[in-house]
Amino acid sequence: MMSKHLLLCFLFFLSSSQLLSSSFSFSNSTQMCPRHQTLALLHLKQSFSINNSSSYYCDFNGVTSYPKTESWKKGSDCCSWDGVTCDWVTGHVIELDLSCSWLFGTIHSNTTLFLLPHLQRLNLAFNNFSGSSVSAGFGRFSSLTHLNLSESRFSGLISSEISHLSNLVSLDLSWNFDAEFALHGFNSLVQNLTKLQKLHLGGISISSVFPDSLLNRSSLISLDLSSCGLHGRFPDHDIHLPKLEVLELGDNNDLSGNFPRFSENNSLKELYLSSTNFSGELPASIGNLKSLQTLSIYNCEFSGSIPTSIGNLQSLKTLVLFNNKFSGSIPTSIGNLKSLKTLDLSFCEFSGSIPTSIGNLKSLKTLDLSYCEFSGSIPTSIGNLKSLETLDLSNCEFSGSIPTSIGNLKSLETLDLSHCEFSGSIPTSIGNLKSLKSLDLSYCEFSGSIPTSIGNLKSLQSLYLFSNNFNGQLPPSIGNLTNLQDLRFSDNLFNETIPSRLYTLPSLVELDLSHNKLTGPIGEFQFDSLEFIDLSMNELHGLIPSSIFKLENLRHLSLSSNNFSGVLEISNFGKLRNLTVLDLSNNMLSLTTSGNSNSILPNIESLDLSENNISGVWSWNMGRDTLGYLNLSYNLISGFEMLPWKNIVILDLHSNMLQGPLPIPPNSTFFFSVSHNKLSGEISSLICKVSSMRVLDLSNNNLSGMLPHCLGNFSKDLSVLNLRRNRFHGIIPQTFLEGNAIRNLDFNDNQLEGLVPRSLIICRKLEVLDLGNNKINDTFPHWLGTLPKLQVLVLRSNTFHGHIGGSKIKSPFMNLRIIDLAHNDFEGDLPEMYLRSLKAIMNADERNMTRKYMGDNYYQDSVMVTIKGLEIEFVKILKAFTTIDLSSNKFQGEIPESIGNLNSLRGLNLSHNNLTGHIPSSFGNLKLLESLDLSSNKLIGRIPQELTSLTFLEVLNLSQNHLTGFIPRGNQFDTFENDSYNGNSGLCGFPLSKKCTTDETLEPSQEVDAEIEGGFDWKITLMGYGCGLAIGFSLGCLIFSIEKPKWLATMVEENIHKKIKRSKRCTCRRGARRN
Repeated sequence: MMSKHLLLCFLFFLSSSQLLSSSFSFSNSTQMCPRHQTLALLHLKQSFSINNSSSYYCDFNGVTSYPKTESWKKGSDCCSWDGVTCDWVTGHVIELDLSCSWLFGTIHSNTTLFLLPHLQRLNLAFNNFSGSSVSAGFGRFSSLTHLNLSESRFSGLISSEISHLSNLVSLDLSWNFDAEFALHGFNSLVQNLTKLQKLHLGGISISSVFPDSLLNRSSLISLDLSSCGLHGRFPDHDIHLPKLEVLELGDNNDLSGNFPRFSENNSLKELYLSSTNFSGELPASIGNLKSLQTLSIYNCEFSGSIPTSIGNLQSLKTLVLFNNKFSGSIPTSIGNLKSLKTLDLSFCEFSGSIPTSIGNLKSLKTLDLSYCEFSGSIPTSIGNLKSLETLDLSNCEFSGSIPTSIGNLKSLETLDLSHCEFSGSIPTSIGNLKSLKSLDLSYCEFSGSIPTSIGNLKSLQSLYLFSNNFNGQLPPSIGNLTNLQDLRFSDNLFNETIPSRLYTLPSLVELDLSHNKLTGPIGEFQFDSLEFIDLSMNELHGLIPSSIFKLENLRHLSLSSNNFSGVLEISNFGKLRNLTVLDLSNNMLSLTTSGNSNSILPNIESLDLSENNISGVWSWNMGRDTLGYLNLSYNLISGFEMLPWKNIVILDLHSNMLQGPLPIPPNSTFFFSVSHNKLSGEISSLICKVSSMRVLDLSNNNLSGMLPHCLGNFSKDLSVLNLRRNRFHGIIPQTFLEGNAIRNLDFNDNQLEGLVPRSLIICRKLEVLDLGNNKINDTFPHWLGTLPKLQVLVLRSNTFHGHIGGSKIKSPFMNLRIIDLAHNDFEGDLPEMYLRSLKAIMNADERNMTRKYMGDNYYQDSVMVTIKGLEIEFVKILKAFTTIDLSSNKFQGEIPESIGNLNSLRGLNLSHNNLTGHIPSSFGNLKLLESLDLSSNKLIGRIPQELTSLTFLEVLNLSQNHLTGFIPRGNQFDTFENDSYNGNSGLCGFPLSKKCTTDETLEPSQEVDAEIEGGFDWKITLMGYGCGLAIGFSLGCLIFSIEKPKWLATMVEENIHKKIKRSKRCTCRRGARRN
C-alpha cells in the first residue's frame, strides 16, 4: 500500500513538471503584445513631439521626468516599453503610464490611443496636450479603473461619456484650468461612478452646489474639488465617510458653511477649506479627528477662539489658520501637538501672550504669529524649539527684550520680529544662529549697540535693523558676513565712521545706512556687486569715492543731505549705465563737463541734484527717453540749452538764477516749477500745449505782459496755477473747463485788473483763491459761496467796493477758514450772515482731519498773512489754521455777537474801520484765539472781563478807540504792554501809567488774584509763545523761507524741516515782542 501511494505521488509530480515546462516554453516563444496594439502605440508616439518644458511641474515637485516613448522601438515587444504594462496571459495592453514624459501635442478624437480597449489604468498627467479636450473617446475604455489626466492642459467641455466609466475607482482631471463640465455633467458623473475611491477635479469649472450625494459614498478615500466654482452651502449634517482621508474644498470663494462635522469613526488625515466663505467657530468636536495630519483653513471667515480640544490632535503636522477672524488666546493645550511642524496663526485677531507650552513643540519648523494682537514678551521656552527654521512674530504688540534662549535655535533660517514694541539690546546669543539667512528687527524700539557676535552669522543674506534706536559704531565684525546681500540700518542713531570692513563684503547688493549720524568720508568699495546704495541724511563729508563710479550694476545711488563737496566731472558717471535713481541733493557739490555727455546715464529715471553749488548753463541732457523726475532747485543755474526729455513728469527748477524767457516744458510734464528765478518776458501760448500739466508754478519772477487766454483751460488735470509776484497785467483768464481739477489759483501781487471771472463758479474743486495785491475793481463775489471746497479766499489790497450784504445762497462759504478782505473799499455793516455760516471755524476737530497740511502729496499750498503789521508767508498751511482779516475798509456799525460762535478762530483783525459800539463779551468764547486786532475804530465802553479767559492770546491791539474803564488783569492780559491800548484816553490800570479811580475800578476775581499771588510768571510763558507760537498754527513763522513744493514728501521732507528750523529761529528773534 505504501509503495502504491509513493508511486502515485511520483507520477503527479512528473506530470506537473511537464505542464510547467510546457507553459514556460509557450511563454518564451510567443509575442505578448498583439501587433495591432504595437502599431497603435507607435502611431501614438509619432503624434507627439518631445519638449522637456511640457513636464516642468514634475521636476518642480521632485519627480523625475524623461521621454518614456524613446524606448518604443519598432520590432520590439511593446510590453517591454517604458510606461506599458500587458496582461501576462492575453498580452493585451492593460496599463499605460506616460506621466512626466515631455509629450507635446494634441490628442485628436481619432487618436490611436482609443484602439487600446483593454486599458485598465491610463495616466497622461504632467504633459502638454494644449488644444485637446476630454473627448468621448475616453469613454471607450470600459474596463478602466484608474484615469489620470491632471496638469496636462486639456480644455473645453468634458465629455459626458466619462460618466459611463462605471468601473472607475480613481479619477483625476485636476488642474486643467480651461476644462469644464457641461450643465449637469458633474452631477451625472457623481451619480454614475459609484465605485470611486479617489475623485480629484481641482481647477475644473463645475459651477455647481456641493452634491450632497457625495457624502453618502462610503468608498471615498480622497476628494479634491478645490477651485471648481462650487457655491451655495456645504451640508451641515454629520459626515459618515469612514474611509475618507483627504477632503479638499479650498479656493471656492462662494462656498459657505460651518466647519464640517465628522463622526467619531473617521480616518481623516487632510482637510483643506482655505479661501472659502466658511464661517462660525471651530467646534470642540474637532478633537475627534485623531488621525488628522493637515488642517488648512486660511482665508476664511472663521471666528471665536481655538478650542482646547485641539490638543487631542496628536498626529497633526500642519495647522494653518491665517487670515480669519479668530480671537482670544492660544490654548495651552497647543503644547500637546508633539508632531506639529507648521503652525501659522497670522493675520487674525488673536491676543494675549504666547503660552510657555509652545516650547513642547519640538518638531516645529515654522511658527508664524504675525499680524495679530499678541502682546507680552517672548517666553524663554521658545529656546526649546531646536528644529525651528522660521519664526515670524512681526506686526504684533509684543514687548520686552529678546530672550537669550533664542540662541538655542540652531536650525533657524528666518527670524522676523519687525513692527513690534520690542526694546532693549540684541542678546549676544544671537551669534549662535549659524543657519540664519534672514534677520528682521525693523520698526521696533531696540537700542544700544549691535553685538559683535553678529559677525558669527556667516549664512546671513538679509539683515534689517532699520527704524530703531540703535547707536554707537557699526561693529567691524559685519565684515565677516560674506554671504550678506541686503544690509539696511536706516533710521537709527549710529555714529562714528563706517567700518572699513563693510566695504569688503563680496556679495552685498543693497546697502542702506540713511538717516543716522555717521561721520567721516566714504571708503572705497572693493566689489562691484552693489545695486543699491543709500547713505542719505548723515553727516558724511569729503569727496565721493571713485569706486562708486565703477559699480556697473548700480541702480540706485542716494547720498543726499550730507556734507559732500568737490567738483564732479560728468564723465565719471560713464560706467553707471544701469543707474535709474541718482540723488545727490543737499550737499556742496558742483558739476563740470567736457565733451559730449548726452550718452551718460542712458537709463536714468530720477535725478535730484537740488541744494548744491551747480552754476552756469545746464548742458547735461542724460536720459532723454527715460528721465521722469528732475529736481535742480536751490542751485545757481542760469539757463538751459534745451529741455530734451520726452517723458519727463516732474521738472523742478525753482530757486535758481534762471534768466530770459520762460522755457516751455515737454508735453509729458505734470509738475513744472520755475518759481524764485529771474525769468522775464511774456508767457508763450505754447505752454497751453502741455495738456497733462497738473502743477504750474511760475511765482516770484519778473514775468510780464497779459496772461494767455488759454491758461485756464489748457489742461483738464490742472490742479495748481501759481503766478504770484510777477508783473502781469490785463484781465484774469475768463474761461475754465467744465469738470476741471483746479484746486489752487494764486495770482497775488501782480497788476491784474477788471472783474473776478464768473466762470470760476464751475471750479468745483477749488480750495485756494488768492487774488490779493492787484487792481481788481469789483463788488464782493458772493457767488463764490457755492464752491463746496473753498477754504482760502484772499482779496486784499484791490479796489473791491460796496456792501457785502446778504446772500440768497443757503449756507455759503461753509468750508472757508482763511478770509482776507483787507485794504479794499467795502462798506456797510459787517457781513453777519456770512460770519454765521463759517462752519469750518466752529468746533473744528483736528483729530479727524485726513490731511495735516493743505495740498497734495506733490504740492503743498502757501499763503501770505498779516500779523502785527508784518506780511508773513506760511509755506505750508496747517488745516487747523483759521483767520479773518477785514481790516482797512469802511465797515461801520457794531461788531456782531455771533463772531463768538467761531470758537476755532486763531486770528481776527477788524482794525482801521468805522466800527462802533462795545466789544462783544462773546469774544470770551474764542478759546483758541491767538491774535486780536480791533485798533483804529470807534469802539466804546469797557474791555470785557471775559477776554482774560483767552489763554492762547499772544497779540492784542485795541489802540485808537474810545474805550474806558480799567484794563482787566489775569492770564495773558498781564503780558500786554502799552502799545495794545494807546489812543484810549479813558482806559486806566496796568500796564498804563494812569491809575484807576474808585469809580473806574472793578475788583478782579479772587481767582485771578490767586493766580498772580501764586507766582505764575506769564512773561516767561510769553517767551515760549514768541518763539513757539507766533500765531502758533503753522510750522513756526516761515518768513520768506523755502517755497519748495512737497510733491514727493518722502524725498524732501527732511530738507524742509531743516529750513524750517533756520527760518523759525530768525523769525523769533525779529517778532517775539508784541507791537
